[in-house]
Amino acid sequence: MLASDVPQEGNTTLGGHRKALYARGADGKLQIVQSAGWEVEEIVTRQAVDDLNRLAEEARLRVNSGLTSALEYHMHKARMDVPLLAQTTGLWQWRIRRHFRPAVFASLSTALRRRYADAMGLTVDQLNKAE
Repeated sequence: MLASDVPQEGNTTLGGHRKALYARGADGKLQIVQSAGWEVEEIVTRQAVDDLNRLAEEARLRVNSGLTSALEYHMHKARMDVPLLAQTTGLWQWRIRRHFRPAVFASLSTALRRRYADAMGLTVDQLNKAE
């Protein structure tokens, strides 16, 4: 893409910020060009966020029904999935999925709950509730 072709349509999901893209300049060399984003990017980002919000709401309903733990709700609310939460906490993915079981989650140590809470920017008290 040429530097003059970098989209500048605007993207409200960027919150007024600009992002850097690599583009070919007039001299043929790659350079960093600021972009305000474009409509297609905004549509895809909104779809992804809507999907994560839907997953969080479904998880909240399952928490209220006693089918899953609040951990799953907060994971989706923090815009994470199991692989990302595993990478952030340093835990195996199978352990995280196991902690979605309410009885298992209830027996977790405070240190492990704190590890989850820190990874998602929550307090331990917030982690225990799906609100």
